[in-house]
Amino acid sequence: MSLDDRRQLVTQLVESSRILRNYIDHRAKQCGTTRAQWVVLFRLRAQEGMSQVDLADVLELQPISLVRLLDRLVEQGLLERRHDLRDRRANRLHLTQAGRKLVDDLDGLRSAIAGDVLHDISDAAVTASLETLRALKERIKALSETKAGEPAK
Repeated sequence: MSLDDRRQLVTQLVESSRILRNYIDHRAKQCGTTRAQWVVLFRLRAQEGMSQVDLADVLELQPISLVRLLDRLVEQGLLERRHDLRDRRANRLHLTQAGRKLVDDLDGLRSAIAGDVLHDISDAAVTASLETLRALKERIKALSETKAGEPAK
């Protein structure tokens, strides 16, 4: 494969990611939510009771950005903060009944988006793409963790 093909692949990944984010934003908006809220709600369903600090770390968000997002979710009645019994300075995050219902509803939307986006893409192509994207993700993480100028191992 030529260097130009490799550059084109990276360009396509960046452009496809941007277009997909915009598409998901549009579809989420139709459900009265945002992609950012969606990510928080899905993560909390998987790991209910996370601290705000841990959630910010997992989502790779600045704590102040996450606090604003959490404030909106609390105002919408989708999330509640509970004081950590072991650390009074910390809050644990829990979905409300309405938050759980919304996440369940968003599962259907997620399935619909996957169906729309991957329509006519073979199972073999999806499997190969997943393997490639996972390998790329690990490579990018490794590169990000190396010191500037040092090649990743």
